[in-house]
Amino acid sequence: MTVKIDVWSDVVCPWCYIGKRRLETALDRFDGETTVTWHSYQLDPTIPAGQREPVREMLAKKIGAPASQVRAMTHQVTQLAEAEGLAYNLGEAISVNTRDAHRVAHLAGQHGLGTEMHEALLKAHLCDAAVVDDPDVLVKLATDVGVPAGEVTDVLAGTKYGAEVDADIRTARQIGVNGVPFFLINQKYGISGAQSADTFLGALQKVRSES
Repeated sequence: MTVKIDVWSDVVCPWCYIGKRRLETALDRFDGETTVTWHSYQLDPTIPAGQREPVREMLAKKIGAPASQVRAMTHQVTQLAEAEGLAYNLGEAISVNTRDAHRVAHLAGQHGLGTEMHEALLKAHLCDAAVVDDPDVLVKLATDVGVPAGEVTDVLAGTKYGAEVDADIRTARQIGVNGVPFFLINQKYGISGAQSADTFLGALQKVRSES
């Protein structure tokens, strides 16, 4: 039996990348078949398209905290990421509206490259401080994982895959997701947050034993 894992994630979410790595660690230790499908979620869909702002400034305004508190928060998550082999650069990261990035991720999913595209977007924003609403950046990231450049350009020029992004977010609301990452195993067990690899592995083994 193949265990199906659905993941809701935003491509600018530091906890989502940590959660992805911990899930992958669990999958490496799990001796069964699995499929992973990535779904769109926007931490802040109200950011105007085209607005770009340093993440630290955005966080300071959003939570009403002084710069020192924001630095402490980003330092903590950076250390946790480091433990998973991820080199975050949140001091340089730029906050953007992620809708276009998600639309491109859906295109990549049509080519069987959804996981690779999600990985590329997370790394670009969180580690490389790339601006992930920039069309040139999105075209390069997508073509690097194997999506035809012409298709990416076509998507970015219009509204393709917008309905799919909206559907993912609507489904998340319907099943009670109010933060990401969120993992749904076999449409049955929900795991919220970047839990430990042991937690993921235990859930996978439980689902398999019940089937």
